[in-house]
Amino acid sequence: MARLSRAEVIDPNEINVVHVIHRTVRRCFLLGYDRESGKNFDHRKDWIENLLARFAAQFGIDLLCYSILSNHYHLILRTRPDVVATWDDTEVARRWLTICPPRKVNGQPAAPTEAELNSIRCCPTKLTEIRQRLSSVSWWMRLLGQRTAQQANREEGEAGRFWQDRYRAIRLIDEESLVACAAYVDLNPIRAAVAETLETSNHSSVQRRIVALQQVSNENASSTQPRRDAFLANLFLDETDGAAGSITSASGLRCSDKGFLPLRINSYLELLDWTARRIAAGKQGTTPAEMPPILQRLGLEASNWHELVCSFEQNFIHVAGRCDRVTVMRSHQTHRRFRLRPAARMLLPGRV
Repeated sequence: MARLSRAEVIDPNEINVVHVIHRTVRRCFLLGYDRESGKNFDHRKDWIENLLARFAAQFGIDLLCYSILSNHYHLILRTRPDVVATWDDTEVARRWLTICPPRKVNGQPAAPTEAELNSIRCCPTKLTEIRQRLSSVSWWMRLLGQRTAQQANREEGEAGRFWQDRYRAIRLIDEESLVACAAYVDLNPIRAAVAETLETSNHSSVQRRIVALQQVSNENASSTQPRRDAFLANLFLDETDGAAGSITSASGLRCSDKGFLPLRINSYLELLDWTARRIAAGKQGTTPAEMPPILQRLGLEASNWHELVCSFEQNFIHVAGRCDRVTVMRSHQTHRRFRLRPAARMLLPGRV
């Protein structure tokens, strides 16, 4: 069966939450220690993290979670065309020219000139196109992949393909699938046996959030020092915020201040730690007598939760969500051939 086009999975005019996975060519360890060549490319993970922070500050996209391993990385992105719509023409042009600067000074992007801004804001067709790009997952992934590949090829004096032909995108359509996917992404370093604990899961969003907690609790930390997770979306989704979460973040380090999960950081870390004790190799942890309250509130069984987090990527193809919600989605979008694997139908059945 032919693969679906991006437009069949992600509507550029709507807010979408998407789990994306991108792998290096032939799954070679081009982002970590390569046993074949004996070279260590861990520093390339820093390249990707730096680009993620830069993109999160300029794109109309919220970065919810990420983890970077030796031959692939995971991101959870939330497109925000509603936020981009609040930006005036100058802001749209400035942000795009910051992402793709036409000039550099001392190796750093130069501030755009009035003539460069006018080249976008005085052309309605180009302005409309740029505005759409700023909330496009495809453009985020395109630029992230291009810049990492170009820098790696320059480093090794090589040419040719660095990433696999196409990144994979899974649309998350409900709260249950988002919680499970966030845990899957944040626990990837432990599941891959490159870390034993959450706080040692290098190059992951959960480690950033833990360091930020320690940073806040440190009395010696400067109040003006940015949090280590400042470019990540807020974790807790406060429903009382109303429309406040749709406006551009005041910090300028991320798209918006809107959260995305129905639990606070302490509860989320407890849930991850409980899950990690069941899936980490060599750990002797057992399922506690009482399953975490968050699973009860979401109506998920402990055994189903474990399977979801261990095999999220294998269980879902195009969209992730409860069967009844996927069915409703297909009934409204008959041209989209969404499919669920049999295992997914058992793990996230429709509510009765």
